[in-house]
Amino acid sequence: MPTEYFLVLLMFGTFIGLLFTGFPIAFVLGGTACVFSLVGYLSDLYLGSATGIGFNPIGMIVSRIYSLMSNWVLVAVPMFIFMGLVLEHAGLAEHKSMQALFGRVRGGLAVTVAVIGIILAASTGIMGASVTLLGILSLPIMLGQGYNKCLAVGIVGASGTLGILIPPSIMLVVMADQLAISVGDLFMGAVFPGLVLGGLYIVFILMYGLLYPKGAPLPPDARPISWKILGEVLLSVLPAVGLIVIVLGSIFAGLATPTEASGVGAAGAILLVGARGRLNLKMIQGAAIETFKTTAFVFGIFVGATFFALVMRLLGGDMLIENLLAQIPLGPYGIIMVILGVIFLLGFFLDWIEISLIILPLVAPAITKMGLNINGYGVVENPSLVWFTVLNAVILQTSFLTPPVGFTIFFLQGIVPKDVLLWDIYKGIMPFVILQLMGAAAVIIWPELVTWLPSMAYK
Repeated sequence: MPTEYFLVLLMFGTFIGLLFTGFPIAFVLGGTACVFSLVGYLSDLYLGSATGIGFNPIGMIVSRIYSLMSNWVLVAVPMFIFMGLVLEHAGLAEHKSMQALFGRVRGGLAVTVAVIGIILAASTGIMGASVTLLGILSLPIMLGQGYNKCLAVGIVGASGTLGILIPPSIMLVVMADQLAISVGDLFMGAVFPGLVLGGLYIVFILMYGLLYPKGAPLPPDARPISWKILGEVLLSVLPAVGLIVIVLGSIFAGLATPTEASGVGAAGAILLVGARGRLNLKMIQGAAIETFKTTAFVFGIFVGATFFALVMRLLGGDMLIENLLAQIPLGPYGIIMVILGVIFLLGFFLDWIEISLIILPLVAPAITKMGLNINGYGVVENPSLVWFTVLNAVILQTSFLTPPVGFTIFFLQGIVPKDVLLWDIYKGIMPFVILQLMGAAAVIIWPELVTWLPSMAYK
């Protein structure tokens, strides 16, 4: 094995090891890159390796960081975060009227949570906020009505994570920037896969209610559906749905860039909260401060991961990955299954940001060269990469639910009642991890789920 390949493996192994120290991830990434840039330089100097690491290549990190911080596309990240935080105060997760809509169905309250999770996903895109909000408002009611504890925490956790996939999603913005593909293509491509996941959750709840009626009971005050109930539901969701249509519709129709649409969404969220009489300076200030903290956290990881990815590429990480994939005698789709399996396993230990910034750019060139026959309908640019990126995003949904670093588990631990144990959370989320993998299988079998909507927008 060439010395530089050995250094790549050692660098990645060091990074994984340092994750368990609890040190901030941004500093782990940047610090590991600093150390191995020196190791690569000394290896070239004294061991005759050919990494090419020197002062000039390492100087590229300055221009990389500058281009990162001046990237117009990434301005959408804080704007979408702010939009989501403001919409928390608009009453999007209030489910009384919607529960009445599903009140005569076993598991109707859980179905309501799933539907609200889809609406929150399309309006906020912030996983932590969605899980916390759904949990605080829904868990006490579900447990009070006699729902199985595992089902209750599982549907809250799974529905809350939909925000990282269903657009507007900051994960898709980051992936588009890293791979130099259209944010609009990824947003449109992720719509149907996200809805498929939400649909699978609802089907699972309904089947659970049929098979285990005691675990998903009917509410004691179930009422027949009436026009009054339908009117209440429409009044509660139409404002938020209207804002979603304006933001995503302007992107899909080509009337606005994702950055421009994010600004419109942030302003629209403020107006929506004001229309509901919940607008005040303290709320805006709190949302702004939280946006600042979240954005600083994300961009801190950006800087560290940019340095890490540069050093890994200089050491030959992209060539190592490409050579390893070329040795797999399974054909293009077999190789993709191996890649997805590795990403799924990495999701147990890494956050989506590290995987998106480090792993995805390393495997993307190999995907492009495979010659996959993904139908772009003659209008979607690089349909294979768009399809694979959305597929990768679906797989990364599982990283929020899988221990030991599944962030959804951490959020659930903070909001569940004392009688709900950690083991109950684990048992509750496992069926939804399987459902997410089924959703990924659907995207593999029917790639048109990703490419059809973008193609219709460009015709």
